[in-house]
Amino acid sequence: MNISVLIIEDEIPAAEKLERHLRKYSEGITVAAKIQSVGEAVQWLRTNQDQVDLIFMDIQLLDGKSFEIFPQVNIEKPVIFITAFNDYALEAFKNKGIDYLLKPVSFADLSASLDKLKDLSIKLTWGKKLEAIKETVPMAAGAMPQKSYKTRFMVKLGDHIRSITAEQIALLFADGRDVYLFTSDNKKFIIDYTLEGLDELLDPKYFFRANRSYIVSIHFIQDVVVYSNSRLKIVPSIKWEQEVIVSREKVNEFKSWFDGEH
Repeated sequence: MNISVLIIEDEIPAAEKLERHLRKYSEGITVAAKIQSVGEAVQWLRTNQDQVDLIFMDIQLLDGKSFEIFPQVNIEKPVIFITAFNDYALEAFKNKGIDYLLKPVSFADLSASLDKLKDLSIKLTWGKKLEAIKETVPMAAGAMPQKSYKTRFMVKLGDHIRSITAEQIALLFADGRDVYLFTSDNKKFIIDYTLEGLDELLDPKYFFRANRSYIVSIHFIQDVVVYSNSRLKIVPSIKWEQEVIVSREKVNEFKSWFDGEH
């Protein structure tokens, strides 16, 4: 098995143990890099992803959960998640996960996971091959590729998992490192995304990034009021006590979007 892997793991002993297991499994496996944080992983993957065939990813990293990587960079490689907890399996398999290993990872567990990879005939370079296939398919004259946007978000409510559609979202609000989703019926959920990532995932025809803390839905804007210093204040149709201000540099862009010119 001749492949190159990336290890995203904040515990150095765990990363080194995993590397030993990989080399024991096959001398053809090489470790391209070992990374400890979400921020470092995003930067590395943006420029070096084509160097690896498989990613091992711990869920709890130094600066957050590894799920925060996915909205910020398009990961084209299969991922094997590693964690000390068993609460994230569903989210892991939604994010390119082909397997989910619990710590401490034994050689037997790792071997079974890699055997599964081979048994399923997963091509570790499928991302590159897919792009090559796309390039060989001629597009219709004048046709432009259509970007698809996220239409549903998985949220947790206690022991329950629910799916919230984009049409149900009234606004999204960032408070420090936490991002909250508020629905049309004033329900609040914390989600594992950044506003920057959501800005890319949501259809700009219906959602607008008003400032560093808010993304609002066109369907739930009750009123827009001229505010001080040529800014605008958005009044959402849900019960909301804080002011939602369109930053000065985005006022013209907001007016065009609000007028349907996006």
